[in-house]
Amino acid sequence: MKIVIPGGSGQVGQILKRGLARNGHEVVIVGRGTDADAEWNGRSGGPWTRHVDGADVVINLAGRSVNCRYGAKNRREILESRVDSAHAVGDAIAAAAKPPRVWLQASTATIYAHRYDAPNDDVTGIIGADEPNAPDTWRFSIVVAKAWERAALEAVVPGTRVVRMRSAMVMSPDAGGIFDTLLTLVRRGLGGTSGDGRQYVSWIHEHDFVRAVEWLIAHDELTGAVNLAAPNPLPNRDFMRALREARGTRIGLPSMRWMLEIGAFLMGTETELVLKSRRVVPRRLLDSGFTFQYETWADAARELAARARQR
Repeated sequence: MKIVIPGGSGQVGQILKRGLARNGHEVVIVGRGTDADAEWNGRSGGPWTRHVDGADVVINLAGRSVNCRYGAKNRREILESRVDSAHAVGDAIAAAAKPPRVWLQASTATIYAHRYDAPNDDVTGIIGADEPNAPDTWRFSIVVAKAWERAALEAVVPGTRVVRMRSAMVMSPDAGGIFDTLLTLVRRGLGGTSGDGRQYVSWIHEHDFVRAVEWLIAHDELTGAVNLAAPNPLPNRDFMRALREARGTRIGLPSMRWMLEIGAFLMGTETELVLKSRRVVPRRLLDSGFTFQYETWADAARELAARARQR
C-alpha cells in the first residue's frame, strides 16, 4: 500500500515509517526538513497533494509539540497547527480524483476526563474539561483535542473512511522520546513517584502502535474515535516502580507536586504531562479482535530498557 503521512517528521511519524516500511508498504512523509519526502507549510495545499491522489491511506500526525509552556503564543500555535493541517488534509482528499480509502487522523487520549474511579473507553468514556478544580492548562489541552477532531469531522470525504486515533504515549527507546526521558530520570536516581502517584498512566508499545494502525487500515468496520492504548493503564507509582525494575535501579527519589511545578517551569513545559490521570482503555480495538504483544507495562518496560541498553 501507499501510505502518506503528513506531519510524519516527528518521533511518532518515524516510528510508523520504520514499522510500515519494514512490512512492505510505500511510505511518503509530508513535512519539513530533511526527513520529509514532500514539503508543506502545514496549512494549505501545494505540490504535496499529488501524493494524496491515488494513495491507499493518509495518516495525519501534524501538530506543534505540546512540550512547552502554555503561554498565549504557544497556545495559538498548538491549536492552529492542528486545526489548519486537518483542514488541509481534508481538502486534499476531497479534491483527489482517486481519494484514499482510509484517513487516520491523529488525536489524543488527553481528550478524556481526569479520573481515578473508572477507565475511559472509546464508547462510554467521559470527555474532559468540566472536572472540578482542573487547571486551566488541562482544559486547554481538551479544547485543542476537540477542535482537532472537529476539523476532521468537518471534511466532506464520502469515499474515505475516517478514524480519529486517540493515542496514549507511544513508547520507544528512540533518543529524545518520552521513554528515553523517563529512563534518563531513572538512571539518575530521580525516577520515583510523581505527585501523590495515584494518577493513571496510559501508554502503548511502539510495536503495538504500528500493529494497531495496520489493524485500523484493514478493518472497514472501525470508524470514528478509537483509543490506541495498552489495555492495562496503571498508577504512576506502579508505572515508575516497574520502570526502575526494568532498568535495574533500586532508588527513585519522589517528586512532590511543588517540585514538579518548579521543574516544569525551568524546563519550559507543563506538569499536565505527568500529573493528569489518563486511565484509557482500547475497548473498540479489543472488541474487534486485536491482540496486544505488550499488554502490561512491566513486559513493555523490560523490552524497551533492553533495547535502550543495546543502543
